Amino acid sequence: MTPEGRVKAKGVAIFKHYGAWYFFPAQNGLGRAGIPDAIVCYRGRFLAVEFKAGYNKTTALQEREIANIHKAGGTAMVIREDTLDELERWFQAHD
Repeated sequence: MTPEGRVKAKGVAIFKHYGAWYFFPAQNGLGRAGIPDAIVCYRGRFLAVEFKAGYNKTTALQEREIANIHKAGGTAMVIREDTLDELERWFQAHD
């Protein structure tokens, strides 16, 4: 498993722990570039999560999509192995 894959697996464990609905959009060229890795719905709230490992950074397209999600009233976050607690806190705040 890749380092990013390990971060995603821990994120999925958090999604499952809270019983959130989630999916990972297919990256097959038919969608829009820059969409976050995971789209989540929890208790009527929209959350998009971009998973990164180490020092990897978001692309300009990912930053644009994250900004557009915030503008539309949703929540979007970038989660790394050292910031998984932020994801956990988001769920706790909406539990």
